[in-house]
Amino acid sequence: MDAHAGNVVRTFFYQLRQLRSVRRSLTLDAQRTLATAFISSRVDYGNAVFYGVSSQVIRRLQMVMNAAACLVVGAGKYDHITPAMRDVLRWLPVLQRILFKMALTAFDSIRGTGPAYFKGVCIPVSDVSGRFNLRSVGRGNMFVPRTRTLLGRQSFRVAAPLIWNSLPGDLRSTTISRERFRARLKTHLFSQVYATEKFHFEESIN
Repeated sequence: MDAHAGNVVRTFFYQLRQLRSVRRSLTLDAQRTLATAFISSRVDYGNAVFYGVSSQVIRRLQMVMNAAACLVVGAGKYDHITPAMRDVLRWLPVLQRILFKMALTAFDSIRGTGPAYFKGVCIPVSDVSGRFNLRSVGRGNMFVPRTRTLLGRQSFRVAAPLIWNSLPGDLRSTTISRERFRARLKTHLFSQVYATEKFHFEESIN
C-alpha cells in the first residue's frame, strides 16, 4: 500500500496548500470544516484497505492529519499537536479511524444492512456447528476463520470478526441503534488512544 499512501499524502498536501492561502479569510469553524472534509475524502475514504499495513504507512497518513490540525489551530511546525487533536478538534488518529470504519462495517454486516457482498461474513459463533456451547457464544462473539497468511489476516472476513469481538459488550448489544453505536464507538476508541473518559460523542462522527 506504499504507492497508494503516497498518492493520498501528495494530493492532501496540495489541497492543504490551497487552504493555507485563504486561511486568514476563514473562521476557525470554517477551517475545521474544510480540513475535516479533506480528511474524510482523502484519509477516511476507503481507509479499511489500510488495515494491517506497516506502521510506516500509518505514520505517513498520520503526518497528513497532523499537518491539517496544525493549520487549523495555528500550531507551529515543531509544536506537539496531540493535545489540540484531542481537546480542540477531537479527531481520532489514523489507526483508530481505520478500526472505526472496520467496526462500523462489521455492525452493518451483522445487522444485514451493509453491502450484499458482505452478507454472511460475520457469523455468530452460536451458528457454527460444534461451537454452540462455548463461552464466547454468551458474549455474542463472531466466528473468526483460521488463516496462516498475512493477507488472510488483513481480509475483512478475518479482521471484522476479530475487531468486533474486541469491542465492549454494550457496543455489541443487539438493541443498540446504528447512530448510538457510532457515537459510543468513537468514545470507546477516543478513550483508548487518549486514555480519558472525558468525552462522549452522542453526535455525528467527524
